[in-house]
Amino acid sequence: MIIPHEIIEEIKFRNDIETVIGSFVNLKRSGANAKGLCPFHSEKTPSFHVYLANQSFYCFGCGASGDVITFTMKMENLDYMSAVRLLASRSGVSLPEGTERVSSKEVGRQRILDMNKAAAKFFHNCLLDEELGKPGREYIVKNRGLSQSVIKHFGIGYAPKDFGALHKHLRSLGFTDEEMITGFLCARSQKNNSVYDVYRERVMFPIIDVTGNVIAFGGRRIDGIKENKYINTNDTPAFKKSKNLFALNFAKNNANDFMILCEGYMDVIALHASGFENAVATLGTAITPEQARMFARYTKKVIISYDNDEPGQKAADKAFKLLQEVGIDVRILKSDGEGVKDPDEYIKKYGKEKFTALLNNSKSKFEFEQERILSGYNLTNMDDKVKALKELCQAISNYPSEVERELYARKIATQFEIPVESVNRDVNSIIKRRNSAQKKKETAEIYRKTSMIGDRINRESASNVNGNKIEEAILGMMMLFPQHLEICVKQLSANDFVTSLSKRIFESICAVYKECNKFDIGYIQNDFSVDEISRISKMIIERQQLSLNDDKTLQDLISSLKDVANKKEDSTSLDSILRAINNKKPK
Repeated sequence: MIIPHEIIEEIKFRNDIETVIGSFVNLKRSGANAKGLCPFHSEKTPSFHVYLANQSFYCFGCGASGDVITFTMKMENLDYMSAVRLLASRSGVSLPEGTERVSSKEVGRQRILDMNKAAAKFFHNCLLDEELGKPGREYIVKNRGLSQSVIKHFGIGYAPKDFGALHKHLRSLGFTDEEMITGFLCARSQKNNSVYDVYRERVMFPIIDVTGNVIAFGGRRIDGIKENKYINTNDTPAFKKSKNLFALNFAKNNANDFMILCEGYMDVIALHASGFENAVATLGTAITPEQARMFARYTKKVIISYDNDEPGQKAADKAFKLLQEVGIDVRILKSDGEGVKDPDEYIKKYGKEKFTALLNNSKSKFEFEQERILSGYNLTNMDDKVKALKELCQAISNYPSEVERELYARKIATQFEIPVESVNRDVNSIIKRRNSAQKKKETAEIYRKTSMIGDRINRESASNVNGNKIEEAILGMMMLFPQHLEICVKQLSANDFVTSLSKRIFESICAVYKECNKFDIGYIQNDFSVDEISRISKMIIERQQLSLNDDKTLQDLISSLKDVANKKEDSTSLDSILRAINNKKPK
């Protein structure tokens, strides 16, 4: 084992799951447990449950489950050992020296963090170098007007023209070619197999997470060519684009009133330089549901400040929808300046005070949509008037709040001098059609899940649905009840299980039992991915909710599993087995 089991138990004991999850999720007590909106997928009705008795969580919406370590892994985008270290540090638990056998995956993440730190220093020093950094300084100081204090604050750097400057530097520090390639700092040539720097002749922006680690980079061309204007780090063991925001490490401390969502690094830097230190940006992609939930952790209001061009406005529409789904009050900044398309240009031309006025007068999504729709039609023309009304009804239908829809419907009815009932009727008709389509989609999804089609975690389950259900029931009983654990270890072997995942789980449970004479999910988390741990936790929680967990039930399940494993005719499902057992019980 990597860390003694008693240390894992102490870490979990000191990090109460309700307290840890409560720092991210607004939990409400429900009997002996707690529930709230899931932080791992967008939802409006709470399906995320925290079980206080056994210190676990489970989401009935997306299937995420586990203990406090699993939650920390998923929430903080950490591997197992990093999550354990973080929780140990928070709770004052010392990890004994010499007990950490680090996995190759974990080495990759930590090495990449160390390598990124070294690369960030290299890029920054290149920018400050009188000769090497001259092109970079020309762009960010003369063209963009950044001060030395701002450059230092954000750790901005410059990647020189040399194809191998960074590669040579990192090799001198002991980093390998494969580590550099994995970290997206270098790439391998298909022509001659040589390794070269990914970033060349670019201003470099380090991406820093909320704990201060340099997790990635964004590199901007400075030669005026629009093709490949930015290169951003691909996903690595230390970085996921969809789960991070540029400058969040600074903005999180200034987010009480609201946050500003920008499109690019320079917009964010310009805003911070002007005193708007609550600005952030996505990392070369449109906003994701994970990023929307990150905003919800720090603020209740977001003002979207995207470019005024068509792509910018389409991106704003998507951002509004995702942010609204997580309960954020979303506003859109409407620029009234001529010849400017982003916050950086606006502040330079009109100043900080006028930009502050823009923020204060930011519009609701409907006001913004209404202006856009009406500007595209000649309202003196009857056909255009009808088309505009149809678009407005479609826009109103997208708002989940009935009160909001009623207010907007009245506003439109007054403006077009028509009965509000007519507007509401069209809006409700659109909603009804959409709900019908969604219901069909959900029904198809339920069928897909119950038939195990598309199971990403255990792909073999679809080939033997009944066998997989039986083995998951047995594993759940093993992990939940010590007396069943002893029986299964004696009567079963890994070859009795029909899927590779279940075989691995069984072998891990047995290894823990032989060493500790008991079981806890925390002991095996380093052997499985975070999604696999969620599946394992689900097995435990599903057994907890069933009353049939006696010895007779277990023996029937073991017998059925052996029949399946021996390729005998499997004509009975888990459900029918349990029903038969239940029917035999005296009433």
